[in-house]
Amino acid sequence: MGLNVKSNARVRRKGRIRKKVKGTQDRPRLSVFRSARHIYAQIIDDTCGCTLVSASSQEKTLAESVVGKKKAERAVLVGKLVAERAKAKGIAKVVFDRNGFLYHGRVKAVSDGAREAGLQF
Repeated sequence: MGLNVKSNARVRRKGRIRKKVKGTQDRPRLSVFRSARHIYAQIIDDTCGCTLVSASSQEKTLAESVVGKKKAERAVLVGKLVAERAKAKGIAKVVFDRNGFLYHGRVKAVSDGAREAGLQF
């Protein structure tokens, strides 16, 4: 359970989404988590329950490129980074999991960045 009404509502939405969205070996799940300050993306294979690729706005590899940028611009860079890492592992197609967040703002920016870098979903 979350601490407040908003997080409880997001967790309920997340449950409804996860009933339908399943990540397989052929099409793993691209899950996005948005905190107040950072954004995180993972590509997950739900059949084995393992994370194949991950990226976040806290990484040292992005440290120089995110200085002075807005949060949405940082989210695009995270999307591109997770897509590049997925391509390196041979992942071309994913299913998108917005994790209960609205498909808007930073969540949309991550998906746009991943699409720009060549992921299909």
